[in-house]
Amino acid sequence: MQLGIIGLGRMGGNIARRLMKNGHGTVVYDRAPQAVQALAADGSVGAADLADLVSKLTAPRAIWVMLPAGAITEGTINTLAGLMSPGDVIIDGGNTNWKDDVRRAKSLATKGLDYVDVGTSGGVWGLERGYCMMIGGKAETVTRLDPIFATLAPGMGDVPRTPNREGHDPRAEQGYIHAGPPGAGHFVKMIHNGIEYGLMQAYAEGFDILRSANAEGKAEGESFDFKMADIAEVWRRGSVVTSWLLDLTASAMAADAELTEYSGFVEDSGEGRWTIEAAIDQAVPAEVLTAALYTRFRSRQEHTYAEKILSAMRKGFGGHVEPKAVEPKA
Repeated sequence: MQLGIIGLGRMGGNIARRLMKNGHGTVVYDRAPQAVQALAADGSVGAADLADLVSKLTAPRAIWVMLPAGAITEGTINTLAGLMSPGDVIIDGGNTNWKDDVRRAKSLATKGLDYVDVGTSGGVWGLERGYCMMIGGKAETVTRLDPIFATLAPGMGDVPRTPNREGHDPRAEQGYIHAGPPGAGHFVKMIHNGIEYGLMQAYAEGFDILRSANAEGKAEGESFDFKMADIAEVWRRGSVVTSWLLDLTASAMAADAELTEYSGFVEDSGEGRWTIEAAIDQAVPAEVLTAALYTRFRSRQEHTYAEKILSAMRKGFGGHVEPKAVEPKA
């Protein structure tokens, strides 16, 4: 199948490579010419601009937009809407607010264009591991694009099958689902990221307590000097708290238990905020997720070992590099 891809950063470029590796054709564009050239060298067809990309795709076209949420994605989709034809589909695979998806789908439908939102998880490891995808859109459109999603998904792998799944959507076992109409995919991904904040915060606080177990002033025999890298490693082996996030933590600690590479300045993607907004709108208590978001806000004013762990995990799964902290005004 043929797919246009706009945005060849940490994930977009590897999405193109995974598709090509499995026999799909890709036409790619990025405002950085060197990114287009690199993908062209790997087998993609490069495009000079959006109009050129559309012209190089065979109708009915499918174009995957993999750009930061906000103005750049909005502007790109608006431009594409003026270049594409009825029956074509625009896919937003970034971290867009689900309410924008609902609005866009209605607007594009008036032009005969389909819109699909794909909450995409996999970070910088997606080329090798595949991408977990939560998809919103019309059922028939999602079905037409299934060869793309099936290729990008991780597949069954070595994850044990869940008992009693007879009668459920088999795509979930492959690592992707059709979550519902436009907006549903990014809504599920939004909650996924909100949970991610809470999980990361739990690991970070736990390890911070362990690291402080040898603090001054403790009674004799009550002080412990734990080896953080060894604890992270042993928890990976059969513990109920094992996870990919813990794997990344163990890897970072094995390299440097003090995490001196990190300051502890932790950004948020926006989806944590949207998760809390949804919780408020729906009157659903979300104490852990709210506290985890607020901790990230505080981390930009003062940093702890716990925040260094958060930074290490974010770099591990998503390639997120800490920005330089801005000094507070006097």
